[in-house]
Amino acid sequence: MRGLMIAAAFALSPVAVHAAPIVDPAEAAIRAVMLESAQGWNAGDLDRFMAIYAPDAVFVGSKGLIQGKPAIADSYRKSFAGGANSRGQLRFDFLHLKRIGDRRILFARWNLSGGAKAESGMTTLVFERRANGWKIVSDHSS
Repeated sequence: MRGLMIAAAFALSPVAVHAAPIVDPAEAAIRAVMLESAQGWNAGDLDRFMAIYAPDAVFVGSKGLIQGKPAIADSYRKSFAGGANSRGQLRFDFLHLKRIGDRRILFARWNLSGGAKAESGMTTLVFERRANGWKIVSDHSS
């Protein structure tokens, strides 16, 4: 009888429940704006591609530091012509999204295919929630 009482006590005890990890609601929004940006690139639409950048964004690439959305757009402008991008079709592989306070850092691989040569590299993007959605405030691509 005593063993049955002990078993009943355990059965009625609270049990820790391991819930599925909490998904960051920003992740879906950031993925969506990244895909929209890539579609802009692939359509040869510079404004659509650049819509993801904040006005005060900074970009670091092989040519150094570029400050501000207009200057970043100028650095891409020559490959956008005639409804396409001369560098090929853009695709991102999302590797990791890290939350840092109210910002998010996306680690991804960019891939270009169908252009003069296939290219691939890494990008680290810092996103900030602005009045008009998640925007890139810092882009380091190599």
